[in-house]
Amino acid sequence: MDIINVLIADDDQGIADLLAIHLKKEGYTIYKAANGKQALHLIKTNSIDLLILDIMMPEMDGYEAINRIRKNYNMPIIFLSAKISDFDKVHGLAIGADDYMTKPFTPIELVARVNAQLRRYTKLNYPIENASTDIEYRGLIISQDYRTVTLYDTSINLTPKEFDILYLLASHPKKVFSVENIFKHVWKEAYFDDANTVMVHIRTLRKKLKEDQQKDKWIKTVWGVGYAFNG
Repeated sequence: MDIINVLIADDDQGIADLLAIHLKKEGYTIYKAANGKQALHLIKTNSIDLLILDIMMPEMDGYEAINRIRKNYNMPIIFLSAKISDFDKVHGLAIGADDYMTKPFTPIELVARVNAQLRRYTKLNYPIENASTDIEYRGLIISQDYRTVTLYDTSINLTPKEFDILYLLASHPKKVFSVENIFKHVWKEAYFDDANTVMVHIRTLRKKLKEDQQKDKWIKTVWGVGYAFNG
C-alpha cells in the first residue's frame, strides 16, 4: 500500500492529537502544524496528500494559508472552523477548500470525509493504460492522466473538485447536468440540497478560466436546468 501523508494544521493540540490517533488507525502517516506558517513549511518539504486546516490560528490563519497553498498545490483541503454560517462555508469553498466541517464534530465523521476525499484524489483517478484521456477544445487542454489544465498554453491551477467538475462537463460537451447530478458525480455522496456548494465551485472555475476576459465561455448556464460545457 502506498504511503499517504495527512497534515493536520490546528493550534488546538488536543484536537490535533485526537484526529491523529483516529487517522493513524486508517494507516495514514500524520504530520502536525500549529499555524499556517508551519503548515506551509511542511507542505514544501514533504509530500502531503491531504490537508486538514483550521481557520482560526495564530501567526497565519487558514484563509491566508489556503490562498498561498492553492498557488502551487492541489491536494484536497478540509477546513475546520467554529464558524457555522452559510456565508463562512461558501467563502471557505470559494477560496479553495474541498470540504468544510464545523466544530464541534465527531472524529468518525472527519475520518469518513478524509477517506472520501482521498478516494477521489488518489484511487479513482488512476489513468487507464494505453488510453488517452486528454480533452482539447479551442486552446483548452484537460489531461485526466496528469490532472492538469492549460488554457492558451497557460497552466490553470484547479482544486481537485474544480478539476472533476470541469472534466465531467467537458467529457460530455453540450450535455446539461443538473446541480444534483454534478454533486453526485463529483462528491460521490447523496445530494441534500447542496446547490450552493456546486454553484460556488462553478463560479470559481469560471473565474480561473478567465471567462470574464476571454471571448470563450466554457461553462454555459441552462437556466432552471443546470450547466453544460460549451465545447
